[in-house]
Amino acid sequence: MSRLTEWIGAHFISERAVRVEAWALGGRHLGDVLAGARLELAQPGIAPARRALLMAVARSHKGKATARARRP
Repeated sequence: MSRLTEWIGAHFISERAVRVEAWALGGRHLGDVLAGARLELAQPGIAPARRALLMAVARSHKGKATARARRP
């Protein structure tokens, strides 16, 4: 059972961590959080925990980018 709790703990990403990483990505990528997350995910040798965090950020911003693109 402890392996299960370790796996869940390693894969749980808090909303706060997603917001903090989104803010940092926006700073590094001129405000384009989704493109920044995708660009950083494409880099080789990324740590699994970082990959999971970037994927969570991308998921949380995917709908926002689509809504922003539809605005007149």
